[in-house]
Amino acid sequence: MATKPRFRNDAQDASADTEDQKHPVDETLPPLRMFTSGLQHVAAMYAGVVAPPLIVGAAVGLSGSELTFLTGASLFTAGLATFLQTLGIWKIGARLPFVNGVTFAGVAPMLAIVDTTDDKADALPIIFGAIIVAGVLGFIAAPYFSKLVRFFPPVVTGTVITLIGVSLLPVAFGWAQGPNPAAKDYGSTTYLTLAAITLVVVLVLRRFTRGFLKQIAVLVGLVIGTLIAIPFGVTDFSPVTEASVVGFPSPFHFGAPQFALAAIISMCVVMLVSMTESTADMLALGEIVERPADEKTIAAGLRADTLGSAISPLFNGFMCSAFAQNIGLVAMTKIRSRFVVACGGGVLVLMGLSPVAASLISVVPRPVLGGAGVVLFGSVAASGIQTLVKAGLEKDNNVLIVAVSLAVGIIPITVPEFYHAFPETAKIILDSGISTGCVAAVLLNLVFNHLGRRGDEDTVTAPMEPGEEISETRGAKAAHVH
Repeated sequence: MATKPRFRNDAQDASADTEDQKHPVDETLPPLRMFTSGLQHVAAMYAGVVAPPLIVGAAVGLSGSELTFLTGASLFTAGLATFLQTLGIWKIGARLPFVNGVTFAGVAPMLAIVDTTDDKADALPIIFGAIIVAGVLGFIAAPYFSKLVRFFPPVVTGTVITLIGVSLLPVAFGWAQGPNPAAKDYGSTTYLTLAAITLVVVLVLRRFTRGFLKQIAVLVGLVIGTLIAIPFGVTDFSPVTEASVVGFPSPFHFGAPQFALAAIISMCVVMLVSMTESTADMLALGEIVERPADEKTIAAGLRADTLGSAISPLFNGFMCSAFAQNIGLVAMTKIRSRFVVACGGGVLVLMGLSPVAASLISVVPRPVLGGAGVVLFGSVAASGIQTLVKAGLEKDNNVLIVAVSLAVGIIPITVPEFYHAFPETAKIILDSGISTGCVAAVLLNLVFNHLGRRGDEDTVTAPMEPGEEISETRGAKAAHVH
């Protein structure tokens, strides 16, 4: 039976074309799916957000209630920074599915500031003042720093992405062994069994389920792992019963910011390290969501990081940076919508405003997080390997770049005391395998593939031009770059 041809007017054609061209990063999902997927991001990064304030707060000598306040403030400011990064305003925000939170790179310098402060009551105000200055200076430097993107071809980005995953895996292994490294039961068979069960649950869900359930496999795995942990006496519900329902992180709760030159210099160094790692993270995520991060995107993302850091101390929070562990979640679930992560930012804000809500996530035992972390962080490393596949590893130069850069980046992971004789300021950079491996990859790529290169040589990996996408077709263009 013949069918009538279907005609559309110009307006309908334009509307359809616009819809067809909508990138998955800019798509919105149904409310329930949006919320649960966002909650999954929060669960993946919760431990990383609360650890720095707990460590620094304990060093300052805060009471239990003050520690809870400082933790809630970090959750609140992480949510605000995530809004800046995902939703964006003006030229601020990468508008990628990025979660922002307290950077661990600042823990050691902040502890050093605490140790050198005579009156511990002044320690937090001095730290907050230094972060404000570092954030403002970083915001100003963001567009200039972003120009480094041209030195991140696939051989560099693949190496860095792999290092991000490899650097995070020890965190998962540490979680799997228990909450307290000093405890006698640290690394016990009970903890490791719970981690293994959680890992198996996630894998089974990913293998034998479809659709929505498959996409929230990590969240379901965390819930099941927590329930299984109850009979073992590992799950602690006391944070829920002791937490208040409502609490706002009042501005400058610990006193007005103070500005000490040594502290400011220290936090500025941390900001440079954080910006380097954020650049690598944005390049990694851009590859995963198939929207390569160009110079403009990285500049906007760095502005969000640095502005979030400058605002954070107002509400008693610390320096903010993109969280690499959530890249693994995006890679695994294939949910690329930035609005999902923005929803997770909303959850973080609500947790910061409601200590009892924040305590619900803290109920998840550390070994259960460790089991899920193996999948999440391993997925990041796998994404890096996928990028390296198209980086021209048939060329000896590129093999050497990857080999040496990975070796340099793995040093702080395998031999943590390797740089013990170096000054504390230098160790801020050297103790970050992501930063050292990234710098090594960029420098080696310049030395092997560009300096003194003859025009008749074989095609090699070339620096990207700002805005250029990473693709397999870049090889032809690379031959013409000098």
